[in-house]
Amino acid sequence: MKYGIFSYDENKIQFNVGDNVQSLAAKQYMPRVDTYINRERLADYHGEKMKVIMNGWFTHNYNNWVPSEDIEPLFVSFHVNNTAAPGMLNDKGIAYLKKHQPIGCRDQFTADLLQSKGIEAYFSGCLTLTLDSYKVDDSERGDEIYIVDPLYSYPRWEKMTMDWKWFVKSILNGKLFQLGKKKKHLKKFISPDLLKSAIYINQEPPANTYNDDQKFAMAEDLLHKYAKAKLVITSRIHCALPCLAMGTPVIFVNGFDSFVDSCRFDGILELFNRIDIDAKTGAFTANFPLEGKITKDTVVKNLEKHHVLAEPLKEKCRNFINDKKN
Repeated sequence: MKYGIFSYDENKIQFNVGDNVQSLAAKQYMPRVDTYINRERLADYHGEKMKVIMNGWFTHNYNNWVPSEDIEPLFVSFHVNNTAAPGMLNDKGIAYLKKHQPIGCRDQFTADLLQSKGIEAYFSGCLTLTLDSYKVDDSERGDEIYIVDPLYSYPRWEKMTMDWKWFVKSILNGKLFQLGKKKKHLKKFISPDLLKSAIYINQEPPANTYNDDQKFAMAEDLLHKYAKAKLVITSRIHCALPCLAMGTPVIFVNGFDSFVDSCRFDGILELFNRIDIDAKTGAFTANFPLEGKITKDTVVKNLEKHHVLAEPLKEKCRNFINDKKN
């Protein structure tokens, strides 16, 4: 038996280190990693039987779904995005998922979607909630406050200039003239002093720059940083969820206004101390006590709701790897 974890395609300008964080969550349960297997090309694998934990976002390449019969899958923390659902959930796709049910879903949207197709499915939460293996003793926690890709769904120059079609589209839809919106909205709930002193992290480095080993090393480095942080403020779920696992105080900034984004969060947002923002006006509410703005002295305690999801996930993954019959 072989063991694999996912690698991922890049887009034209960047890749998402959060994908590699999800693979590290799966790696914890493997006795070894024999190979990286590309999430978008699972149907192309042929060889010795290989166990793969099928967690994460699916998929850009739904024409290459379903996975090879040489892959022995465990479906937990599985997300079918609404953009891919019509292509994935054809007769062939439904039959494949029924063969491997019950399907543990990262969000309630996916669970409801699969159930509507007659597939046995349940809300499992995200496997990154089990990354407490990176947790450090509180005596190692420093004074660093990280702001990680806040409001990254807002208009960004890099995305608008990805090619000429995007640029023209951004002019026509008016997004080109909203480039200052993110900074304006952040100032509403984060103090000027903290905006100046915080350490900023971008979890979308440039494409065509790093190999897979370097990407995983980058993901490891980020987890070690977050594990020792005083506070993390982010709009990235694969920053915020690991922080819950590692006991790092985290505030999730929710400014998403499209269903493509929001369907990923159904059932997950309830786990966080959260700032919810109206993406049009910048008006915000907090679901935790907040007087004025977030400052260097703001103290939040995580809600600790994630444990009820994390412990069953750990057990399922361990049983899957240890089951010699599979």
